[in-house]
Amino acid sequence: MKEKKLMMSSSFNVFGVGISFVVMCILCNSAIDSLPELSPQKYFSTLQPGKASLAYFCHSDSSGTTVFLEELNKAVKPLQDYGISVAKVNCVKEETSRYCGKEKDLMKAYLFRSNILLREFPTDALFDVNAIVAHVLFALLFNEVKYITTWEDLQNIDNALKGKANIVFSYVRAIGTPEHRAIMEAAFVYGNTYQFVLTTEIAVLESIGTEDIEYAHLYFFHCKAVLDLTQQCKRTLMAQSLTTLNIHQFIKTMEAPLLTEVAEDPQQVSTVHLQLGLPLVFLVSQQATHEADRRTAEWVAWRLLGKAGVLLLLRDSLEESIPQHANVAFKREEGRRVEYLVLHDIDSVISHVENNMHVEQIQHEDDDLEEPDMDMQDDEVEETVYRDRKRQLPLELIVELTEETFNTTVMTSDSIVLFYAGWQAVSMAFMQSYIDVAIKLKGMSSMLLTRINCADWSYVCIKQNVTEFPVIKMYKDGKNPVYYAGMLGTKDLLKFIYLNRISCPVIIPSVQEAEEYLSGELYKDLLSYSSVSVLGLFSPTMTTEKEYFTEAGSYLKGCVIIAIYSEEDVLILSNRYAVSLPALLLVRHKEGKIEAVPLANTHTQDIVQIITDASLETFPEITVETLPTYLRLQKPLLILFSDGSISIQYRKAVLMLIKEKHLDSFTPCWLNLQNTPVGKEILQSYFDVLPPLPLLVLVDLHSGGHVFAFPADQAVTEQNLLLWLKKLEAGLESHIKLWRGKRFQDILVRSSAQRCQDGIMVASATWCLEGSRT
Repeated sequence: MKEKKLMMSSSFNVFGVGISFVVMCILCNSAIDSLPELSPQKYFSTLQPGKASLAYFCHSDSSGTTVFLEELNKAVKPLQDYGISVAKVNCVKEETSRYCGKEKDLMKAYLFRSNILLREFPTDALFDVNAIVAHVLFALLFNEVKYITTWEDLQNIDNALKGKANIVFSYVRAIGTPEHRAIMEAAFVYGNTYQFVLTTEIAVLESIGTEDIEYAHLYFFHCKAVLDLTQQCKRTLMAQSLTTLNIHQFIKTMEAPLLTEVAEDPQQVSTVHLQLGLPLVFLVSQQATHEADRRTAEWVAWRLLGKAGVLLLLRDSLEESIPQHANVAFKREEGRRVEYLVLHDIDSVISHVENNMHVEQIQHEDDDLEEPDMDMQDDEVEETVYRDRKRQLPLELIVELTEETFNTTVMTSDSIVLFYAGWQAVSMAFMQSYIDVAIKLKGMSSMLLTRINCADWSYVCIKQNVTEFPVIKMYKDGKNPVYYAGMLGTKDLLKFIYLNRISCPVIIPSVQEAEEYLSGELYKDLLSYSSVSVLGLFSPTMTTEKEYFTEAGSYLKGCVIIAIYSEEDVLILSNRYAVSLPALLLVRHKEGKIEAVPLANTHTQDIVQIITDASLETFPEITVETLPTYLRLQKPLLILFSDGSISIQYRKAVLMLIKEKHLDSFTPCWLNLQNTPVGKEILQSYFDVLPPLPLLVLVDLHSGGHVFAFPADQAVTEQNLLLWLKKLEAGLESHIKLWRGKRFQDILVRSSAQRCQDGIMVASATWCLEGSRT
């Protein structure tokens, strides 16, 4: 593959979508709603003095992918917000322009100020709306945002600005990422106040002493108050992810007073911190110790800068009394009751704030029509890896194993082992997600994350029955390893690790604990990783049935929470939930429902199937990630396409038919075009013209590839839907398309590769395509 080069610096990393845009022109006659289409003469006549404009030139008789123009169209509104116009210029024979010449010129976009060319951008660098906005603002903010490549560059800027201005320093993995865009948008607003400094070199970040090197970091360097050139500028790390809003809030907290003294009821106190969603910490002081308390408060304020507002509360001047022994008051938000605490040291204060921030964070967390083949998918994965080849991965959190250390490590510690091949693209694409897991588990788990390169130690991998890559296995308690069969993504691997903390099945010793388990109290910290909880009920004498259930639990280990109760008083639970033994109880905590299922004459695979089916949503949203799971059901997909959330009427109609067992032979689901834009391509493949939404479609991928559309002139009601399905069953409805092979899932997979901004989505897409064959 050819190396892609940017015009800005050879050290920039292009963090793309894993495919090359070959854009001679992009259907110049197609309608793009808000993207103006002009002739060269008309375009140059519209350029205004001092105004910036981004233009893409193409020939009217050219053809190709529409992806670039769609992304350019999305960039029109955000760039207009910054006073930058965007246009598509149609090259015509009657007019000559040097930008309408050779093919290579038609693979670029041009940035002008007035009629002066500022920068040329290869179109493969403008791979999505974030990249377009980021690149354009970066070019225009050349003086406001200094790009550096070495620690010495940063030191020189630091020294030059001491006593003059503060610095906003940021590291991003590559130019054109969402984080890069967010920083450029912040620089547009604050560039006249602060000096922005940017790097993509991980070595610069390491030189600061950052412990957890993740995708992006932002620091505020407090240099303006430093008058002694030998003194180092204080630095504050932004703890939140790099989004435009978060950066704005962070900078606002940097502008707020470091420490404020108050002598009023904390319940009545409000600062900018509360307005930005940050808590307030009041350190209680008295006249006799005021100076010492103020020094302590300033130290705490520096430690909590960007995380909370710190105030010194003068007890002697308060009309309202506060608890005698309290030395700290904590106010989470406006209108919420102030919490009075007794904390004995600074670290306790810091920990209290950070732990509460962590709890709240957890609560708040509660597009190419050509048919791809696996060779093309592999090319896209390889290009993603190729583009990132110079970026150093922070591998220090992952222990590298060899033939000498493998057995000792897995026998003496609970270990996750990644078997990979250094030459294979998917392995290297997944490595970043594996590192993300290590970062998230650091200090929170005793599980050791390791890796072994099978290209170097093939004998070890063969001995562990590993013949394909990448493969993940968990070694725990000296038992046989547990094979991970989930998606190659951070979220799914974390689920596997967390659910493997407990036995499967867990043995419940009493009726009371069984009720705590069913209520969700027993393992409430794991409920977000398991859509259902399962409790098997057996009498002590049901030895064979318990063996079947235990085998099923072992098979599903890491996928779902499973427990077993088999004490003498098991009939209490059997009678309470009106089910004969043996049985299992399926708990759907989100819905607050418990379903009892008899298990008489049920073997291991039957139990596995019951639990697996119960883990699926009854009316799920189909996405690139969830598709493989539902394809394995080998049923026709009854898909409701919508442009946003589906209405209560449609949901009610489908759920009622599901409840009445009319849809047992189908997989009812819905696809939100806003969340999964490739759904538009799927519909365009079914219809010559994109139909009005919402639209119900039946897609049978497994027997002939027929596609049927619910009549557009009928309301989606229970009665109409049931009548339509009966007509389909009787052969009275004509299909609109004969879909060949795996076209539906292939489009979704292709989309994931196009939208990927790191290797993991490519790896997931590849797994998805492989998984759909099973």
